[in-house]
Amino acid sequence: MKIACLQFAPQVGDIDNNLNRADAVLSRANVEDLLGLDLLVLPELAFSGYNFHSLRSIAPFLEPSGSGISSLWARTTALRHDCVVVVGYPEKVDVTPQWPASPEYYNSALVVNSDGETIANYRKSFLYHTDETWALEGRDGFFHGQIPGVGSVAMGICMDINPYKFEAPWDDFEFGWHVVDVVANVVILTMAWHTHHDTSLFSRRPQEPDLETLVYWVQRLEPLLSAKQEDEVIVIFCNRTGSEGDLMYAGTSAVLGIKRGEVFVYGLLGRGVKELLVVDTSRPPGLMVWNA
Repeated sequence: MKIACLQFAPQVGDIDNNLNRADAVLSRANVEDLLGLDLLVLPELAFSGYNFHSLRSIAPFLEPSGSGISSLWARTTALRHDCVVVVGYPEKVDVTPQWPASPEYYNSALVVNSDGETIANYRKSFLYHTDETWALEGRDGFFHGQIPGVGSVAMGICMDINPYKFEAPWDDFEFGWHVVDVVANVVILTMAWHTHHDTSLFSRRPQEPDLETLVYWVQRLEPLLSAKQEDEVIVIFCNRTGSEGDLMYAGTSAVLGIKRGEVFVYGLLGRGVKELLVVDTSRPPGLMVWNA
């Protein structure tokens, strides 16, 4: 399977320029890299930006379920490159049939197939404190479904891999157990994961991945590592880079293979680069980075 992660640096509320930033990354990619692409993944809240602190501040950028600017971009891109597209967006749900119920807002991820059709809409289950200022928790649990051309997919959004509200025990591994229980062969995590490191030091070496972040992500999949499954599971972390206000994002988008408790790297980006990571999992992976 040929997989791409679009790592770029959107800014809060700068929709038009964020669309242009994503398109610029795609336009710089080698034409050969985009041929035969099966799956393209973008970060969490890719075009709205992430660091909103109230419903009032994000309200102008909320999109109707599966029919806003993110959906349009995903459909257009899916048709152009004949691939599945996953993009994070801020969802506004029309609850008119349930009047006088209040509108509902979610931090969501849209899945569009190669025919430009919306085939899934996942709502983030575990909210980070920034999300809690405007979004509701998804009610249906972590995503699992068959995505044609991709496989049996488990999907989460950023905070979903952490302990619930950072209050649940570390070893509950809620998302990790979900991956094992649904027997997923592909895991998609769309993210806006930031770093607590000093921003000036962190940004000095943009080509280097943040290995501390990568190790943490892998640790949160402990049930999958311990299961030591014979069949390989492909894990996709698509993070963003850049900064928004006081937040510096960790980049380090990666495609990993996990098999028999071992973790292999198919591809990995630096913490500060704005690039398209493209890997072909039919080819041998690179370095083994973990052995459970």
